Amino acid sequence: MALILTSVVSGFSKIEVSYAAGKAPKYVFYFIGDGLGASQRQIAEYFKQEVTGEKDAKLLMNTFPVAGINTTYSADSLVTDSAAAGTALATGHKTNNGFISQTPDGDNLRTLIEEAEEKGMATGIITTTRLTHATPAVFASHNENRNNENEIAADYLDSGVDFIAGGGYRHFVPKDWKWGKSKRKDDRNILQEFYEKGYRVFVGEHDTKAFRNYNPKVREKVIATFTYSHMPYEIDRKNRNDVPSLVEMTEKGIEVLSKYKNGFFLMVEGGRIDHACHANDPVGAIHDTLEFDEAIKEAYEFYKKHPNETLIVVVGDHETGGMGLGFGKNYFLKLDELTDAKLSTADVLNYENPYEKGDNRAEYFAYIEKNLGLDNLTEAERKEIEKAMDIVDNGIEDKAGEYGGYNPVAIAVTHILSERANIQWTTYAHSGVSIPMSAIGVGAEEFSGYKDNTEIAKAMAKLMGFELTK
Repeated sequence: MALILTSVVSGFSKIEVSYAAGKAPKYVFYFIGDGLGASQRQIAEYFKQEVTGEKDAKLLMNTFPVAGINTTYSADSLVTDSAAAGTALATGHKTNNGFISQTPDGDNLRTLIEEAEEKGMATGIITTTRLTHATPAVFASHNENRNNENEIAADYLDSGVDFIAGGGYRHFVPKDWKWGKSKRKDDRNILQEFYEKGYRVFVGEHDTKAFRNYNPKVREKVIATFTYSHMPYEIDRKNRNDVPSLVEMTEKGIEVLSKYKNGFFLMVEGGRIDHACHANDPVGAIHDTLEFDEAIKEAYEFYKKHPNETLIVVVGDHETGGMGLGFGKNYFLKLDELTDAKLSTADVLNYENPYEKGDNRAEYFAYIEKNLGLDNLTEAERKEIEKAMDIVDNGIEDKAGEYGGYNPVAIAVTHILSERANIQWTTYAHSGVSIPMSAIGVGAEEFSGYKDNTEIAKAMAKLMGFELTK
C-alpha cells in the first residue's frame, strides 16, 4: 500500500511525498549541523532576509514538510559533547562524552554507515572539520577517546567508506612528510595506503583545482583532505577560494556515489557552526549555517530527480554557545549590524591576526572598523576593548574564564558585535537545550515529533532494515 502525503508547507505545496509502506529509500542524506540549535537556524534565516531584502526568505531546511525536536544528553552528562551526541546519531545508543561509537564499557557499536555497507550501499562522509574530529569519526571509527585522532585516521582506511572529504590531513601523513606538517608520531602514510587500495587521493590546498575539475565517469573511491586542520569558516574561505566549499564537496560526493547502482548513504557535517559558537562569533556561525543550507540544496536537487527513492534528514548534535536572540529589556534584533563583517572573529581575530602584546591600538581599531563594520564605537565599547588589550599587554591570566580561553580582545570585539545586533551568549561550551530537526522524502514521517537523538538513528535503521547492535 502506498502512502501519499501532500505538504502544505510554503515551497512544497505542489510536491507529493510518497513511499510504499516497508520500502526503504535508495538514497539517504544525513545532514548534521554541529552546534546547530534553533537559534542558529533562525538567526541565519533572519540574516538571509536582511541581506536579500526578501522578508519571506527561508532556509531550505526550515521548509521541509516534516519537523521535530530532539533531546541531546549523553550517558554521563545532561550537556553532551560531539562524540557522545554523534554516537547517538550514528548508532542509536547513548555513551559517555568523549567516546567514539563505543559504549562506556568499551564495546563497539554498529553504525548506520557500517550497516549501509553491509547492505551493499555506497557510503560517504563529508565535513568542514578535520575528518578525524568527533562527528565524522563516529561513522567510521570506534575509540574510547575522541582525541586519539591518529588511530581514528587509521580506522578510516579500514572503514570501506567510498567518498571521504574534509580537512585534517595532519593525521593521515607521516611525521616527516615533505609536503607539510603532520601530527603523527610514526612514518605511516595512510593516504598512500588509500591510494594503494584504489582510492583517488586529493591532499592539500594545491589539489583544490584538480578536485574541482574531477569528473567521475565510472565507480570510484575518493579521499580528499585539503587542510592541515579544519576547513576555514565559510566567510573566510570565500575571500581566498583556495579550498572547496561544503557545497562543492557535497556536489562532488553526489557525483561519485551516484555511480553505484545499489544507492548510497551520505553523511554531511557542517562542523564549524559549532566552532564559531564556541568563540561566540555570530557572523562565522551565520555564514557557515547558510553554507550548510546551500549544501542541503544540492541534496534537494537530487531528491527532485528521485523523489520516490530519496530521504533527506537534517539534524544537529547539540546547541553551542547558548545563543540568545535578544537580551536585557530589548525587543528587537538588528541584523544590519552584522552585514558589513568580512571575516570571522573566531579564526581571524583569535589566530590569524590576533591582537598581541605591544600591537598598535589605533591600527587595530581601524582594522575592526574596516573588516567588521565597528565604526562609531561608544565610549563604553572602546573601554571594553581597551580593558581586554590591557589584559593581553600585561600577560594577565584569565582565571575567571571571562574570555573562555580565547584571545581577550577577540572576545571583547565579538561580544560588542553581538550586542549591537542584540544577541547574547551564555557559554563558551555546549548547552543542554533541545534542538530542531527536519526531513523530506521516503519515510520522512518516521522522524517527526519530540524524540531523543538516539531515536533518529533507530528510526533510520528501522526504515532501512538495519540492525544497530553492539
